[in-house]
Amino acid sequence: MARKPPEPVQVIKQRRDAALSALVSGVPYIQYLGVRFDRRGDELTALLPFDDKLIGNPFLPAIHGGVTAAFLEITAMITLNWFWLWEDIESGALDPETMTVGNLPRLPKTIDFTVDYLRTGLPRDAYARARVNRSGRRYASVHTEAWQDNRDRPFAQATAHFLMPRKDG
Repeated sequence: MARKPPEPVQVIKQRRDAALSALVSGVPYIQYLGVRFDRRGDELTALLPFDDKLIGNPFLPAIHGGVTAAFLEITAMITLNWFWLWEDIESGALDPETMTVGNLPRLPKTIDFTVDYLRTGLPRDAYARARVNRSGRRYASVHTEAWQDNRDRPFAQATAHFLMPRKDG
């Protein structure tokens, strides 16, 4: 049996970018906050660009705690979805074109979400990364950290648990 030639790297990158774009564009609150994702291979870094609408306490000023929590949960959700769908994206079994028009597979659902506010979120850009600690057939655990100027000094972190959908439906 003849081996199928490898796909050109640009085709793979385009498929990855289209799939990530479809995941992110499916949530209006992500657009409202302006959250973007930087993709390097299978690793995602979330970016929350600073905007005055994000300020909760103008006297400090500080990013609103709800915005911080939402940023952490968005990062956890998108990272888990990316991790969960990776094989289907890579194999081409998941078509980014159909995802873009809203035809997404069933995705994990949040069970619980706990935030630790470690310091004030300053009026500047914020970044976050999530790590999937466990992803089984029924349940996933994700840890997320958000920082601003120094990756080693997070201003908030979160732990989230998700109910995983069955792959067959």
